[in-house]
Amino acid sequence: MVFEKGDIYHIYNQGNNRIPIFFSKENYLFFLKKIQQHVLPHADILAWCLMPNHFHLMIYVHTPEIQVSEQVDENGRKTIVRTSGVSPKTCNLNKSIGILLASYTRAVNNLENRTGSLFRGHTHAECLTNPGLTTPSFFITRYSTVINRHLPEEEYPQVCFNYIHFNPVKARLVKNAQDWEYSSYPDYYGARNGKLVNKSRAEELGLEI
Repeated sequence: MVFEKGDIYHIYNQGNNRIPIFFSKENYLFFLKKIQQHVLPHADILAWCLMPNHFHLMIYVHTPEIQVSEQVDENGRKTIVRTSGVSPKTCNLNKSIGILLASYTRAVNNLENRTGSLFRGHTHAECLTNPGLTTPSFFITRYSTVINRHLPEEEYPQVCFNYIHFNPVKARLVKNAQDWEYSSYPDYYGARNGKLVNKSRAEELGLEI
C-alpha cells in the first residue's frame, strides 16, 4: 500500500493461523508503545482496538515518509530513530509498520519461549477516503456485522470507526464497548483520557461515537 498524505486508512492484521498475539496485559501495553513509536510520527490515530488475536488501527496520514538515522543498541540490533534536518535516510509508513510488527514479534517470542511468525505475512491497509481504493464497507449492529455496498464515500470513515470500536462486542468479549480496555472507545466515551488517539482530528473529520 502506498500511503498518501491527507487520506484515512484502516490497517489490520491477525495472528498467523489465527493464533493469539496478546498473552498478557503487558503485551497489550507494549504493542501500544510500539504504535506510539512507529505510527505516530507518520499519522494521527483516529481509532484503535487490540483483540486477543488481531488488531485494528484507523489513521489519518500527515507524513508518509520521515527522515531517520540508525542506532545500534547494547545487543547489536539496529534501531531506527527519527531525526530533524537533512538526513540521507528515510523511512515510509509501510516500513515503520513492518518494524513495529517485527520488533513486537521478537519481544513476545522471547517472553513466550516461542519461535516463528506471529502475524500473517500481509498487513491489510484499506484507504477509506480515495474512491479508487475504497472497498465495500461494513457496519456493526448489536448482533451482527452487515455489508453495505451503497454507502456514499463520505460515510466510510464513520462506518469503519464504529466497526473498530464495536469489535469486542461482536466477539462477545464485553457487553458494552466502553468496557473493553484495549480500544480507543473508552477515550471517546469519557471513561479514560488516553493520549494515543487524536480526538481533535477525529472531530474535525466528523467522527463520533
